[in-house]
Amino acid sequence: MRLEERAEARLRTTLFTATRLPAAFALGALAFFFAEAATTFFFGIVLALLLNTKGLKFKKVWSTLFVITIAVPQFVSLLLMRNFLNDHGPLNGLLQTLHLTNGPIPFLTDPLWAKFSIIFVNMWIGIPFTMLVATGIIMNLPTEQIEAAEIDGASKFQIFKSITFPQILLIMAPSLIQQFIGNINNFNVIYFLTGGGPTNSEYYQAGSTDLLVTWLYKLTVSAKDYNLASVIGILIFAISATFSLLAYTRSSSFKEGAAK
Repeated sequence: MRLEERAEARLRTTLFTATRLPAAFALGALAFFFAEAATTFFFGIVLALLLNTKGLKFKKVWSTLFVITIAVPQFVSLLLMRNFLNDHGPLNGLLQTLHLTNGPIPFLTDPLWAKFSIIFVNMWIGIPFTMLVATGIIMNLPTEQIEAAEIDGASKFQIFKSITFPQILLIMAPSLIQQFIGNINNFNVIYFLTGGGPTNSEYYQAGSTDLLVTWLYKLTVSAKDYNLASVIGILIFAISATFSLLAYTRSSSFKEGAAK
């Protein structure tokens, strides 16, 4: 009976701790996924368009500078950025030397600042990949439509909105879905940059910047709460699979492929 009572008590404890994940945590994580994917995708396309502007000088030099971030291992870039954004790091030192701030800005120790810092660093790492893919698409876009629009007096923004961007989105839709799923499982950026911190007493074994995947890691390695960790692992798979299926089957890329 004692074994049964212990098992029942452990089950109640697991269910209780599972309910201690506030809705704000889940909604915040989903908003964070969308923010990371959207910023990386949008600014990657903008950068590709700028680098493919006619008459741009030193085009190869600029492209090489942005691609260097791909050549550097991701964990090296993340550790460097963690030191750079530290309370006593070079950035805070420079800002205080220039008398722009009275004290260190908590880039990694304040919940709100830490989230913005993670998005910025994720953009630094992810934009070059999107830029390379978008550059290949832009270089192979049919020029007849663009030239006809220019003759009709369309502005560059109108051309981008009605011709360039829809064609880029058509081809890059699967890549955009992959970026979103990748951000759900974006373990490296959180682990090496903030470690999920700063701590938050309202969350069970999770910090203010933890994602589901880093929370799963802490539940497994630190808390040894394998029951709840299993639930979170299944939840991550369900979210990833459901979103991928729904998003891809409703994309123009899938519909055009199915029509053929």
